[in-house]
Amino acid sequence: MAACALRRGLLSTASKYNQHKCTHRILSAIDFSSGLDPKRAQPLCSVCRLSSFQQTRFMSSRNRPEGKVLEPVGVFEALKQHGKYETGQLFLHSVFGYRGIVLFPWHARLYDRDVSPAAATDSKPDSTGHGSKEVKGKMHTYYQVLIDTRDCPHISQRSQTEAVTFLANHDDSRALYAIPGLDYVSHEDILPYNSTEQVPIQHELFERFLMFNPSRNPPFTARDTLRAWQEKNHPWLELSDVHRETTENIRVTVIPFYMGMREAQNSHVYWWRYCIRLENLGNEVVQLRERHWRIFSLSGTLETVRGRGVVGKEPVLSREQPAFQYSSHVSLQAPSGHMWGTFCFERTDGSHFDVRIPPFSLESNKYDKAPPTGYPL
Repeated sequence: MAACALRRGLLSTASKYNQHKCTHRILSAIDFSSGLDPKRAQPLCSVCRLSSFQQTRFMSSRNRPEGKVLEPVGVFEALKQHGKYETGQLFLHSVFGYRGIVLFPWHARLYDRDVSPAAATDSKPDSTGHGSKEVKGKMHTYYQVLIDTRDCPHISQRSQTEAVTFLANHDDSRALYAIPGLDYVSHEDILPYNSTEQVPIQHELFERFLMFNPSRNPPFTARDTLRAWQEKNHPWLELSDVHRETTENIRVTVIPFYMGMREAQNSHVYWWRYCIRLENLGNEVVQLRERHWRIFSLSGTLETVRGRGVVGKEPVLSREQPAFQYSSHVSLQAPSGHMWGTFCFERTDGSHFDVRIPPFSLESNKYDKAPPTGYPL
């Protein structure tokens, strides 16, 4: 499914659906070029206010650029307010709109600089000079998921579909490889649904990692290959810290991952990837113009990086398409360091403002001698 105005349409509808525990099934036949306008719904139910158009099944665009042809996908399930989703749970991404399936959960410490310290449990001092506020962290659930490859062309301008990268096993210390269609999704971004299809997600790893088991709920269980792959690649897949900060209605979320160490020219080079999500929480249309990074290494060096946009793009964040997500990499000749900085955004009137990137640590771990194993062929 293409990215659309799920925040205004599907998400609000699904929230009402689950808050009132209505038994209606939801249909969302969406023209993804324009999004879903909830104001056009004609409510029938006095509780959830779902129209007859929305009460049966939700639909997905087939793999066509114009997104005009719709096909049945499944039936929404109640959101989990407590607990976690299980392996095999089908879902719709509430922001980017793609179909996916949960492989397994991760538990991370979320350091939200927008939350008062009393609301969290674990503290992390700010040692970057990016402000003196002590940041508290609390445990939060994320999921390793597969993205339906039919939806990748629709979301490629808003979210990278090859964002999970690894260091290659050979001698080239800068060689990376990616697993297409693998993502990390926060618990609140999951819109769960069920389907009668035995292969509801198209991805080359779906049938290698999961099997259909109609006696289970959800009816897809992990194969031994998934459990083995998770165990072998655990150090390179696991996320431990998530950092979040909002400036002038632009929320920046950063998730760093340690990738490993390689030797180059008689020195050690430590690698990290970091995933960044930019989200416009307001109504004003803005465009990312510049990035400004400060990278501190334990070796004592401080590097400044400036440039246009990110990953070759200058994304526009609007109410219809409020989010953009990308990944990048950084290497240090030291086992730890810090990163922080700002993004410069432009308003429609030509004025500019800086959005803070929350400071985050670059930490190595004890798994340096075990290179990642990739995925089964």
